[in-house]
Amino acid sequence: MRPAEPALPVRQALALGLLQGPTELLPVSSSGHTTLVPWLAGWSYGELDDELRKGVEVALHAGTAAALVLLAGRELASDALALADSPGGVPALALALAPVALAGLVLGRRVERHLGSPPAIAGALAAGSVAMLAAELRAGATGTGTGAGASGRGFGDAGALDGLALGLAQAIALVPGISRSGATIAAARWRGFARADASRLSWTVALPVITGAALLQSLRLRRARVTAPVGAAMAAGAGAAFCSTLAARTLLRRRMREWPLTPFAAYRVTLAAGVVLRGVARR
Repeated sequence: MRPAEPALPVRQALALGLLQGPTELLPVSSSGHTTLVPWLAGWSYGELDDELRKGVEVALHAGTAAALVLLAGRELASDALALADSPGGVPALALALAPVALAGLVLGRRVERHLGSPPAIAGALAAGSVAMLAAELRAGATGTGTGAGASGRGFGDAGALDGLALGLAQAIALVPGISRSGATIAAARWRGFARADASRLSWTVALPVITGAALLQSLRLRRARVTAPVGAAMAAGAGAAFCSTLAARTLLRRRMREWPLTPFAAYRVTLAAGVVLRGVARR
């Protein structure tokens, strides 16, 4: 007889929800942290059925998406319209969204199944850090500025090739540990955009992806047998993610556009090393 699924304690769901906001906004990979923190801490979350764990992740992303729509939806929609009015804006937007939508539909389940383990996430964290550092080094070598209006390309200069770079970056970020914001900011920096404009482009194409992924993944919950305790934990996690995203967005809104990727790359490498060391210690 198959043992009953372990219940997810509400306190663990709350902790994951509180972690979701800042890790979604910063280039450190929220999906990677959702897997690694319970694994490192030895929580029962890792013992849940795959579909139930995905359900918890859907709840967390739903809370984040709702907070972003409430707090920044108008701003991001205004930025999207401004970009669409620029000469190459429409193809840029289309190409920024198409690759990730196609990859999510075709490869989403395979990516989760084969690249969602702690060792794979550690590798993705390290690989993403290398890309982020390379983008910053390239931007520094070419004299690309940090602020809006500084040397470097501006928000309205985005065209089809830039959109394709952003779209491919978002598709690659389906791999847990890569980070959507880290990948897209690095892609924009590599394409010569000033740091503030790279961040603005990243978030302009982010909200449709975040909300679309939450809606698509929520359809999978029909196959998950959600018990009352797990349902309560999901609701608690979603609420915590909503609140932590609101708080993080309010605190980091202006500062995020000026921060270099370098310190986040260092943090990611440190986390990856911690995962490797923990894995070796468990053998």
